[in-house]
Amino acid sequence: MSSSASGPVRAATPMAFVREIVRGYERYGLDASEALRQARIAPRDLHDPGARVTAAQFEALNAHAMQELDDEALGWFSRRLPWGSYGLLCRASLPSPDLGVAIRRWCRHHRLLTDDITLALTVADGVAMLAISEQRPLGPSREFCLVSSLRFLHGYACWAIDSRISLREATFPYPAPPHRDAYPLMFGGELRFEAAQASYSFDERYLALPLQRDERALRTMLKRALPLTVLQYRRDRLLGQRVRELLRARGAEAAHAEALAALLHLSSRTLHRQLKEEGLTLQGLKDEVRREQAVDQLRRTQRPIKQIALAVGFRNEKSFSRAFLGWTGTPPGVFRREGR
Repeated sequence: MSSSASGPVRAATPMAFVREIVRGYERYGLDASEALRQARIAPRDLHDPGARVTAAQFEALNAHAMQELDDEALGWFSRRLPWGSYGLLCRASLPSPDLGVAIRRWCRHHRLLTDDITLALTVADGVAMLAISEQRPLGPSREFCLVSSLRFLHGYACWAIDSRISLREATFPYPAPPHRDAYPLMFGGELRFEAAQASYSFDERYLALPLQRDERALRTMLKRALPLTVLQYRRDRLLGQRVRELLRARGAEAAHAEALAALLHLSSRTLHRQLKEEGLTLQGLKDEVRREQAVDQLRRTQRPIKQIALAVGFRNEKSFSRAFLGWTGTPPGVFRREGR
């Protein structure tokens, strides 16, 4: 069966990554034909630069290879990572009280598996960054190794807190590859190539979220862990708060759903869907922020109500007064006079 498909949603994993798994077989002097057959990937497609495989095909190929080669690193590192190694990392991090502790444990225990790369979490100015330092040359599989190492941890972290962790930026220490169009599907956020090291950054507040999973859930997840490294986790438990903050700080830029979604590196459709999953609506959040700002200005300033109306995003005083009455049960002028 051909590995290509007509749409990016159905088949988005680059054939270059499939070739890297085949390269793993070659390192061990083994034939990848059976693995390709089970994943329903035609060998003739391996060298088609535009070909893609589906998440299911890639999962089947990767799982087969890791078990058959008994190396979850597929030969990237100077020593083998036997089947189950990443499961041990997951299990060692699971008892953590929050995501920050879990990621630090993952980074520390990863060094027990290999010292060819080291992972480190740093936090500064409200931004958390997970970065990889290369201690030895990674050879021709460098890109696949770095991308996979970042995605393994990101996928596990999202699963552990049952939330998408929206990335602000992801960086890679090599030129943009021909298949760079696949990167936004894997990482999201701003992408930067030819950087100093492989990394991604995200809002520090994710680190404080408690882990939501237990040992039983882990055993179930490990039966099919690889989709977490291919597919973006859908629900973002911090999205509502991030929308509120953008509306407060950059209300003029975020006046419309499309503009707000662009600031969050999402489509407007995804923005509305994820807010709905949190039990929120964009209009409801806008009203919440407008009410908060209007109340603050009525209490702290003597600005005319017409100016306050314009400042919080209304076209005129009449529409603002009507909305404010609906929010508080009191017209803005009365609210100010009564000092509520």
